[in-house]
Amino acid sequence: MHRITSILFTLILISLAGCGEISQTKTLKLAHGLDNAHPVHKGMEYMAERLAEKSGGRLQIEIYPSQQLGTERQCLELLQIGSLAMTKVSAAVMENFAPNIQVLSLPYIFRDREHSFRVLDGAVGKKLLRQSEQYWLRGLTYFDAGYRSFYTKGRPVRTPEDLEGLKIRVQESVTAINLVRALGGAPTPISWGELYTALQQGVVDGAENNPPSFYLSHHYEVCQYYSLNEHTSVPDILIIGTVAWNRLSPEEQQWLEEAAQEATVYQRKLWAEAEKHALEEVQKAGVEIITPDKAPFAEKTRSILESYKGRPEMYQLIQEIQAVE
Repeated sequence: MHRITSILFTLILISLAGCGEISQTKTLKLAHGLDNAHPVHKGMEYMAERLAEKSGGRLQIEIYPSQQLGTERQCLELLQIGSLAMTKVSAAVMENFAPNIQVLSLPYIFRDREHSFRVLDGAVGKKLLRQSEQYWLRGLTYFDAGYRSFYTKGRPVRTPEDLEGLKIRVQESVTAINLVRALGGAPTPISWGELYTALQQGVVDGAENNPPSFYLSHHYEVCQYYSLNEHTSVPDILIIGTVAWNRLSPEEQQWLEEAAQEATVYQRKLWAEAEKHALEEVQKAGVEIITPDKAPFAEKTRSILESYKGRPEMYQLIQEIQAVE
């Protein structure tokens, strides 16, 4: 009898030990609005793999793409109350929560892609990632989202004047609205998930986005013209809610930050490949790719940058970005 009791006691201890190990596993839910073929999604998958490796499986990420858990704004709100751990949003959407981030959405603020990477990886970029913490949102890293350009149905955009009278879909962003308005278009905020139908039904005449998003969304089936005026290079920002962040130990936080940085390097390579592939595919589908002179577009939007002189903090950020070599 004593032997049976001893065996049972041992089995209970083993069971409890096993439960302890299971309870130590933490899972972070990450939701976003992109297709699972998108290079940003693939970058996040890579981050999840690296995090699992670094933590020995103790810290994991579950990813929910394609707006399964809501729009970008809805996901941010879920982060704020702790119902969701992480999300990916455009910097243009983040400006509703941390106003200074709108500097990244300003037209022609970056000289080229390499300049944008130096800014985002440097002091200015890191400072902006932390500015949303007062809104319970902590930025972890930036993913490359390329350059945004106009695509339209009915008529091509070769000069800013061609935008006059066109209803152009924009994100829920004051900066994006001001940009289209400065170029003569009629900005129309519409959620990403509703855009295909809006283009099809003529609610809007066009939109603006990067090549992979234009291709993977199938918007090229509706819009026959893609004008690479490259007015903005708005990065995607990987966000964790401070509620979820504060539940992690310092070691777990370090693992996550390291995995996010490694994923950034990986995702940028994927992005360059995806951009090239997207342009090739939409051309095959009959889309006319236009390479306009960017100078007139930059000139017509210069007033947007100058309008921030009355906001010293923002204007200082503009000058800091322009000063990065």
